[in-house]
Amino acid sequence: METLEGAELCFPLLNSSCKKPTKPHTEAMLIYVLLSSISVITVALNLLVIISISHFRQLHTPTNLLLLSLAVSDLLIGLLLMPVEIIYIEACWFLGDILCTLYYVVDYIIASASVANMVLISVDRYIAICDPLHYPTKVTKRRAEVCVCLCWFCSVLYGFFLLRDHLAQPGRSNSCLGECVVVISNMAGVVDLVLTFILPILVIIVLYTRVFVVAVSQARAMRAHVAAVAAQRSGTVTAKKTEMKAARTLGIVVVVFLFCFCPYYYPTLAGEDTSVDASSAAFEIWLAHFNSCLNPVIYAFFYPWFRKSIKLILTLQVLKPGSCDAKIL
Repeated sequence: METLEGAELCFPLLNSSCKKPTKPHTEAMLIYVLLSSISVITVALNLLVIISISHFRQLHTPTNLLLLSLAVSDLLIGLLLMPVEIIYIEACWFLGDILCTLYYVVDYIIASASVANMVLISVDRYIAICDPLHYPTKVTKRRAEVCVCLCWFCSVLYGFFLLRDHLAQPGRSNSCLGECVVVISNMAGVVDLVLTFILPILVIIVLYTRVFVVAVSQARAMRAHVAAVAAQRSGTVTAKKTEMKAARTLGIVVVVFLFCFCPYYYPTLAGEDTSVDASSAAFEIWLAHFNSCLNPVIYAFFYPWFRKSIKLILTLQVLKPGSCDAKIL
């Protein structure tokens, strides 16, 4: 009996060891298959977005540069974070307290970068629709590159700042050996809630409210002057439809973001400390990460250039000389 109890511990010879997480075999297999599929799909779809925007010159625009940055953050979630959570569904944490803390630092860096990228994309769409005449001068590739770099740099600083106590004392939240847990205090959780959830969502909602107000007024103005500008109407309407389609797409991305992240921030909203455990397939954590799988799916449905790019990539047309100059738009 003692041997059996010892075998259930992460470190059988240590009384301070955690018990190994156990689940019924059928349940564990279903979880492994489901989560592994999500991880593979997340990596594959975001990799397609990255290859598409990087390869085809027509897609080298400021807007797509921001989409590229978002795809990179989503790819890292599927490539780095999801596999770790899958491995430790029925396993103990044997990589030590330092790597445990660094894992969470990377998690917060990538998550905050994703949110910042969404804010940048909404600002880009706002300028494109509300001030289209000055858009080419206000939003350049150079400025987009600078914004992306600042986004990632600030995310790195934020991740280290938020978990500075855990970096100074790794393993401080672990209750036993073989566990990988960080507990974010309610105060730090409130800061995280405001900076990476409430404030970004408010900015995006305000910008999109303004976008749709301007779009409605422009539509009325075009209808009023349709006779005077009949020759130019077709091109103008097509351009506006393209911009509005991009706006609707990001609007759906924001709704999905809210759906995926609200459960994660519930403890903070309830005034409790936030506990994150790498050795458990917590529903709220996987729902938050599932957002990275849904973003490129949304692109596939709403961006024709993404569907065209996928066909060219999967049929290996991108390997042909001059394929980077193919007409995608």
